[in-house]
Amino acid sequence: MTDTNDIIYASAKTMARAIQDKQVSAVELVDAHLARIEEVNPTINAVVQLAAERARAEAVEADAALARGESKGALHGVPFTLKDSIDTEGVITTGGTLGRKDYMPDADATVAARLRAAGGILLGKSNTPELTLAAETDNLVYGRTNNPFNVERTTGGSSGGAGAIVTCGGAAFDIGSDTGGSVRYPAHFCGIAGLKPNSGRVPRTGHIVPHSMGAVDSLTQNGPMARYVEDLAMILPIISGPDWSDPFIVPVPLGDPADVDLSSLRVCFYTDNGIGTPTPETIAAVRAAVEALADTGCSIEEDVPSIIAENPEISNKLSGGDGREWTKRALEKWGTTESFPYLVQRIAKASEFEVPVGGFTEMLEHVDSFRSTMLGFMQNYDVIICPVAAFPAQPHGESLEDRNQPGMSYTATYNITGWPSTVVRGGTSPEGLPIGVQAVARPWREDVSLAVAQYLEGVLGGWQKPPI
Repeated sequence: MTDTNDIIYASAKTMARAIQDKQVSAVELVDAHLARIEEVNPTINAVVQLAAERARAEAVEADAALARGESKGALHGVPFTLKDSIDTEGVITTGGTLGRKDYMPDADATVAARLRAAGGILLGKSNTPELTLAAETDNLVYGRTNNPFNVERTTGGSSGGAGAIVTCGGAAFDIGSDTGGSVRYPAHFCGIAGLKPNSGRVPRTGHIVPHSMGAVDSLTQNGPMARYVEDLAMILPIISGPDWSDPFIVPVPLGDPADVDLSSLRVCFYTDNGIGTPTPETIAAVRAAVEALADTGCSIEEDVPSIIAENPEISNKLSGGDGREWTKRALEKWGTTESFPYLVQRIAKASEFEVPVGGFTEMLEHVDSFRSTMLGFMQNYDVIICPVAAFPAQPHGESLEDRNQPGMSYTATYNITGWPSTVVRGGTSPEGLPIGVQAVARPWREDVSLAVAQYLEGVLGGWQKPPI
């Protein structure tokens, strides 16, 4: 029998293999993860709803099926959590807003249904800011999530609960959502791996920021978060592809990261995007990643698209150009009358970015021009290596302050372009906090992004166990 004290820190792929080989049972694995959640959650407040009784029943069923020689799929018996913005049948899903504090979906979101159909066992829900609209995971329903490496620091947002519980070994993986960096910030701040897939890859059906968002639809993507890159590669095919509900999903074939020849890649890197200058340790982490890639024989060039400087203006106008009317409609839809102060502030300041209809359509033309220019830049490269943020996890609240927004501008560029980006831990700050780097690939080339990230994980060390 495999020691469950160790296997909770293994990869989901290793867990699945151990269950199939009957080195550990699904029941033992579920119980070990639930015990770990019970141990750390009072300190970090990452898991906000548990489905323990159902999870144990499904684990018993999974073990019985395996005894009959039956397997549901690649995740048979593997325990996971899901961000609280993703609908889960029979498990309260609040999206961090008070109007949904007792909301019990009657159906799983597409990603939840696909993971369960592949044999995964849902343990519970991980915390998120209200409507996922903040870079700090805090809300009026469940409160604040704390960073496992320093509880006085943020986990990032909006998938901060996911980042915290995965790095602690309380879940094999989670699915986050990313509109401006919400998978990648928590992966960076918590020291795990996270993938924002290409726009149009993974259905958003059943997510609180739904599909069919008009001009801003392509910004939000659901993506896997795990301690190891190999799990991102395993989970992505399970959750990808049309669901005949999300109208923007395209059946583009997925490449296999194992088939990527790293030596043939043309790598571009930058350590400063000209908007927010990173800490010396962040710069060093990016350079260490580039030096590691150089050992594969790939070509490397330092370059940064000058048009990236327009990213903050575009992002602000895309998210606020409608006067935050979508946010207001969402709160009204769910009956929320009291919101988290940061969201109230965002709505109150909407007039700073609101533009008339004619100005909004002009801005959309500007967005398309930005995307075209970025495509022209990427014609010369296969992958971009750059920071995730200019700094490691900040003290609580600081990521919400306007003065710190330039330092968090490294991810949104690739929400605007829609390109895939994988984050992996590449260094450590003087305070002992994780520092991630991101590998951004060409459109639809998650295989390249994942292959590069997995190589960097092997050389630079990747996930490290937190002190709690």
